[in-house]
Amino acid sequence: MSRAIVLLSAGMDSVVAFKLAYNDYDEIRCITFAYGQRAQSRELEYASKICAMYHVPHDIVDLSWYFGFRGALTGGGELPQLDSAALEHFETVEETAKVVWVPARNAVFLSIGAAFCEHHNFDSIVVGFNKEEAATFPDNSSSFITCFNEALQYAVLGDVQVHAPLIHNEKSEIALLGLQIDAPLEWSWSCYAAESAPCSVCESCVRRSRAFERIKKNDPLFDRLKRVPHGSVDG
Repeated sequence: MSRAIVLLSAGMDSVVAFKLAYNDYDEIRCITFAYGQRAQSRELEYASKICAMYHVPHDIVDLSWYFGFRGALTGGGELPQLDSAALEHFETVEETAKVVWVPARNAVFLSIGAAFCEHHNFDSIVVGFNKEEAATFPDNSSSFITCFNEALQYAVLGDVQVHAPLIHNEKSEIALLGLQIDAPLEWSWSCYAAESAPCSVCESCVRRSRAFERIKKNDPLFDRLKRVPHGSVDG
């Protein structure tokens, strides 16, 4: 049997990766990390909703010590605000990436995922890393995954590998794929904040908005929010 641990933040990329894993693996189990991020309450709510919908075991891992680092994602500074045009300027997004960087985050997440794999006798860690974010976040890149998989040969006793099915995709391609495979995008939360609706001005929101604009499709999250009071859990 093929078994995978899915790192499910509830962001659009991780939700599409989740649905791919749900379709392709015999058994999956999800992990969501609580590290004091601004969007923590929404991410936990949405990830829990998705796992309940698909009857998938869900572990929430407490990494609250990250909050003490006080980066922008954990409330230690102002979040950059962008528009779609700013995304075309590499120097701009390179600087905003530094502002929202969480030290060694993906290395920590993957190490925990590997521990869960070894404990549960799973063979894969599935992540939503993608080409667009890899341009400014080196821990989203294919090179990082290759190096991490090499390290796993020494870190675990079994055969565990990281799989990133979206690593060659831009956000617009991920959005389209998500619609095609019926991923629960209506329960994906990309915003860096945790208000009743996405802020629409943080970099993650702007990238998501641009993705759906490029494929000329409505964002299922906003379609759902229009149908129900903001912040409520329907269905």
